[in-house]
Amino acid sequence: MITIDLDSPEPLFNQLMTQIKLAVQQKNLLPGDALPSIRQLATDLDINAKTVAKAYRLLERDCVIESKGYRGSFVHSEALNNLDADIKKWLNEVIAQDVSRYREAGATDSEIRIVFQDVLSGNKQSIVSNDTKQTEE
Repeated sequence: MITIDLDSPEPLFNQLMTQIKLAVQQKNLLPGDALPSIRQLATDLDINAKTVAKAYRLLERDCVIESKGYRGSFVHSEALNNLDADIKKWLNEVIAQDVSRYREAGATDSEIRIVFQDVLSGNKQSIVSNDTKQTEE
């Protein structure tokens, strides 16, 4: 049974994903098992259908579930193996596209690296001061 905590600071779609992944890990959901429809689960949990759709979309991206159109969504045949999906591959593709755009705009690898490090560390002050230094030069 899937439950969510409406008072939790964790986003609802994330709670839903965690619950489904846990059910797969505990073998309460097996490969090929049907999941409730988006509309049905949203109604059962009293949440927006878009929230359920987002969770399902991300679970499908990670090959934990698979959508079969109007037939519904099902636990992926390799769900247990895919729970630790290689997000590095996806990140690599997305970041490579971004870095390419930054280079085309004239940013150096050093500038890109510094900004990435600042963003990852949450150091917004450093980003602002770097922007200020560049405009002063």
